[in-house]
Amino acid sequence: MAAPLPFISDSPALVAEKAALRQAALTARAALRAPGAAEALAEVVLRDCPPPPGVLVGGFWPMGGEIDIRPLLRRLEDAGHALALPVTPPRGQPLAFRRWRFGEPLLPGRFGTSIPAESAGEVRPGALLVPLLAFDARGLRLGYGGGYYDRTLAALPGIWALGVAFAGQQVAKVPAGAHDVPLHGIATEAGFLPTEG
Repeated sequence: MAAPLPFISDSPALVAEKAALRQAALTARAALRAPGAAEALAEVVLRDCPPPPGVLVGGFWPMGGEIDIRPLLRRLEDAGHALALPVTPPRGQPLAFRRWRFGEPLLPGRFGTSIPAESAGEVRPGALLVPLLAFDARGLRLGYGGGYYDRTLAALPGIWALGVAFAGQQVAKVPAGAHDVPLHGIATEAGFLPTEG
């Protein structure tokens, strides 16, 4: 098992600020109604911000109130991209990714996730689709608080990373610490927000 990556902890005040926004964002997302959002998101990504040609794309199997990226994953696979899904390791580790194709079974993972079988083999994605609870115009995201994607992005410097969410998840400002890195952009059912300066 790899040693945990060095990680700069947030101050207690920032932890509290993020926790408050996290709770508000969960409540707001639960109230969102966006019929057709999954297909619209796929159109936006493929038209405005597709991953680099031929790269292996690390996605995720949506859960709870997350926007459904399965139509996007299917279209990426149809376009020739290999896919991988994350496996949540013990706390303090970056995510691991296992190769996956539509039609292959998924198993129950930690925290209610769905993961490929161990026999699928671990891979290193060249692009990431990143879930989130809230985002701002700078490309900063608020996650669920475990730090898994923060550690994953730190372990894959320079990787093409696109946040995917409902447009209604945008907030004026996401509180950020030293380890919070802006994503390359955010895609929603309403359009693409480029954040690279």
